[in-house]
Amino acid sequence: MLRLANSDLTVELLDPASAADTARQGPRFCWGGYIWQIRDAAGAPLLAGPEWPLPDPIAFNGQGLPESFRHAELATGRPLLLEDGRGFIIGVGDVAPGPDGLALTAPARWAITPLPHAIEFCTAQQNARHACSLTRHIALAGRVVTSLTRVVNHGTQPMPLHWFAHPFFALTDRLLTADLPSSWGMADNIGYALDAQHRLTFKRRFLHKDDGHFEYLRIGAEPLHVRLSHPHLAWLDFSTDFVPDLCPVWGNSNTWSIEPYITTELAPGAARQWTLRYEFGPAA
Repeated sequence: MLRLANSDLTVELLDPASAADTARQGPRFCWGGYIWQIRDAAGAPLLAGPEWPLPDPIAFNGQGLPESFRHAELATGRPLLLEDGRGFIIGVGDVAPGPDGLALTAPARWAITPLPHAIEFCTAQQNARHACSLTRHIALAGRVVTSLTRVVNHGTQPMPLHWFAHPFFALTDRLLTADLPSSWGMADNIGYALDAQHRLTFKRRFLHKDDGHFEYLRIGAEPLHVRLSHPHLAWLDFSTDFVPDLCPVWGNSNTWSIEPYITTELAPGAARQWTLRYEFGPAA
């Protein structure tokens, strides 16, 4: 593990060059800058995952604050950077069809730079059609963790860029509340309710890891800023510096996630940069 620490928090990140850590990473989540856990000053974990509290969930489920570059469009399954299942996934590496879906054939090579209160991860990838570079900058300041991502298209043709965050937040007795931006909304559904103050609540406790609900939010005119309940903290704030293109929510008996998406295309030579911010409130 790689770590950032101060008197308030310890941020544990998977090391993309460590065999022990790469066993926890598959083709779904970006390897560089993968926040596996955040702990308070006493060492208590503050994040969960779909199989929580198992210490080694399968790579597809993971835990913590992973981010992902999709290899196929969410709604349609249309391939993005792959042809006949072959190509590269940004932040992961080269892939090809395998017996259980996509198989990693060559992981991306990362330059890892420790900085004061931050760690930076950089990689470059290419195939016959596309080339790009990726920088992930994870920083800790007080009780705030930030995740900055920058992608540059170094190829000669437009490159599809479909990214999403998949933070796994901890539940209290299998329940959670989330205060959404005032311009955002949600259709009536069987999993969650949204009151007049834009507070999302669970309609019921989910029973196990395979019991849960996935629902799209109606995105307003402002970036995402959500205040979440937490079993050990007064609150936890999660925000983006962009208005997402999509934003589903999902939860089961062990965790809950709100997943801001960017779905765009980068012209040759173009770059896109964005930041996520997590503020961990004081102890409850």
